[in-house]
Amino acid sequence: MPETAAALRTVAYNVRAARTRAGLSLDELGRRAQVSKGALVALEKAQGNPNLATLVRLADTLGISVSALMQGPSDSRVRVVSADAVAPLWTGERGGEARLMLTTSGPAPVEVWRWRLEPDEEYPSHPHQAGVVETVSVVSGRMTLVVDGIEHSVEAGQTATFDGDTSHTYRGAGSETCHLLMTVHLPPGPATTA
Repeated sequence: MPETAAALRTVAYNVRAARTRAGLSLDELGRRAQVSKGALVALEKAQGNPNLATLVRLADTLGISVSALMQGPSDSRVRVVSADAVAPLWTGERGGEARLMLTTSGPAPVEVWRWRLEPDEEYPSHPHQAGVVETVSVVSGRMTLVVDGIEHSVEAGQTATFDGDTSHTYRGAGSETCHLLMTVHLPPGPATTA
């Protein structure tokens, strides 16, 4: 798959460049992001197959968006992205998926995601860096949003927001597929966690 190889080369270049800008060794980035040095070495050589959780941990540690790791430079003032042109970054056991559509530019970027969750399918997320705010808007179906161990029902036409620096889980609820749009609002500037 030529697209997959090209995408992996872009991720490899962007991880290495962001790590270098942050002044982090492979050992230090691995320790902070909880990713093995071997996995980082392979990733920077455009080898392997990093999962969504690994990309999120690396992005959080480097103080950048997930799409900053995945996208090359934009050559236009307007970006239009079709969902079928973006590969899922997460695929659930029951057919659900998450696609990172794009990330806005600027000092406090916003990621825009499309999610599909099947009934009882869930994605648990680790806490993000301080200052990250997530918003989920259910377009159809129902979901259960679990934030810091507390369940919240979110139905079609409803939107929920929460601080993403605590554990959280997205779970499909009811008997039909849940479609939702999620935004991840990133704090300005590089991460300063040690």
